[in-house]
Order: sequence, then C-alpha cells, then structure tokens
Amino acid sequence: MNNKETNITADLRDADLIWEPVSVEHVIQDKWIDLRKVEYRFPDGTTFSPYYNYSRRSYVVIVASDEDGKYLCVRQYRHGIGEVTTEFVAGGIECENGREYITKADTITTREDALAAAKRELEEETGYSSDEWEHLITVPSAATMADNYAYIYRAKNCRRTHEQHTDSTEFLRVRKYSPDEIEELIAAGKFQQAMHIMAWLLAQRKES
Repeated sequence: MNNKETNITADLRDADLIWEPVSVEHVIQDKWIDLRKVEYRFPDGTTFSPYYNYSRRSYVVIVASDEDGKYLCVRQYRHGIGEVTTEFVAGGIECENGREYITKADTITTREDALAAAKRELEEETGYSSDEWEHLITVPSAATMADNYAYIYRAKNCRRTHEQHTDSTEFLRVRKYSPDEIEELIAAGKFQQAMHIMAWLLAQRKES
C-alpha cells in the first residue's frame, strides 16, 4: 500500500475527531448574519464554551483580464481594516430566503448559481463581460469560524458592454493593472485580501 492509500484510509477514521455541539445561542440572527455562541463536547468527553461561529452568504472572486491582458481591479473602502484596498471584483451569491445566507436547515432555499453571480458581479462593478470563464477552486471562506464558501473564477478577454451599476452601499473605482503591477502591489502589502491573493496565484499557475 502506497502513502496516498495509507493517508486516505487514515482520513476515514477521523470521525473520532468531530466535536459535538451541546448548546447553541444565537447572539445575532438577522438577514445579514447568524452569529452563534456554541458549547462543544470534545472527543475526550470534556466540554468547553464559548466558541463563536457564524453564517454569512457565500461569495465569488473573479480574476478578470481584458483583451489587452490588463487585470480589472477595484479600489474601495474596507471597514474591517479602515483602509481603501485594491482587489479583484467580488461579491455575494444571492439567496431567496430573505436573508444573506443559507444555513444547513435551509433545505428548500434556492440560491443563485455561483457562475451566474460571478458574471453579474463583474458586469455590475466594472461594466465588463466575458465569454471565457473558468472555475479555479471553491474553498471555505474562513473554516475556523464561518460556514460560507468562496468560489474563485478566471475570466479572460473581458470587454466593456455595459455601464457600471453598483449597489447603494458600493462606492468603488475601477483600475486596470498589468501582471507585474499586481505582483508589485502584493509584495508591497497593498493588495490586502488574502482570498484574492490566493486567486491570483491559482490563475498564474494556470497560465504557466
């Protein structure tokens, strides 16, 4: 048996690592977020509280380049760090349950298709569209605390087809950067979104 087969077999035994929720208190539960205070029972039988986790809507990130090979980015204020950032186009996947997220209990709730959300966000934030889309990866957004996912896409040969039409809470400026300029921004700590840096690295790996 090779190492890969050994690791796969070992992973099947990881059920004994799962924590069991003992009690859940919804600290905030509105249309935007479900923030929970949870008591867990560990595999050894002991319990601990509080652990905090939350539900927020999943979202898309688009590594988009135009017909000249320039990458479409946006500059906007991020209140978490209190700075204007440079990042790729991104946005939430819409739900039809009246909230901004889907919980495990929402078995009949419909959600916007991730690729459709990516196309919509690119058009809304930049006015650009593309016929060349590739899904790069889907990963948990913040596995330690959240249950939402980031859907990462690559869009090539984007062209201006519409006027920019952002949401009422979006104030952003579109900028175009060469690959070297993106690398310089990342190295200088001026491309601050971790998921967007990962998206860039994945897209560049595809190009090589």
